[in-house]
Amino acid sequence: MTLMNVLVDFARTGRIGPLECGMPLTEAEELLGPGRPHPAIRMKGPDIDGYPYAWGGLKLTVTRRTVSGLAIELWGSTAHLPTLVLPDSESYEATMDREQFVTALDTAGCAHYVNDRLTFGSQSSILTRPADVCAVFGLPGRDDHVPHRDRHYLHVMHRHTD
Repeated sequence: MTLMNVLVDFARTGRIGPLECGMPLTEAEELLGPGRPHPAIRMKGPDIDGYPYAWGGLKLTVTRRTVSGLAIELWGSTAHLPTLVLPDSESYEATMDREQFVTALDTAGCAHYVNDRLTFGSQSSILTRPADVCAVFGLPGRDDHVPHRDRHYLHVMHRHTD
């Protein structure tokens, strides 16, 4: 399994492996181990809603102790995901330009369209169908090691329940 496989599968299904919106946080933690709670959760307690638990670049937003959002963050040129999401890999090259990703979606038959709400300035975004996963792309940062400084690279993919 490659990073591209994980991302395309997330775009098509709205799931990251066995993780999905609506599952209890306790079930996710049984699969992943304890997550690193957002500082607001540590300060206010586990009943505060709308903040993520993190496992490297994997973030699960929690509402009423239920997973209400899934995200994979690929900021920079290296990403870190738990082995449940990408077996045999803790850290790897994560520079994926928009054209590569869109081509992979098209090859997999995953419908997508421009997300006007998050496309502006040096940022662009797409939404996938039917899973409603949002992918956000941007120009690389000064310290990002990428082959083409003028291309948009995938920064984050996320899905949230209403």
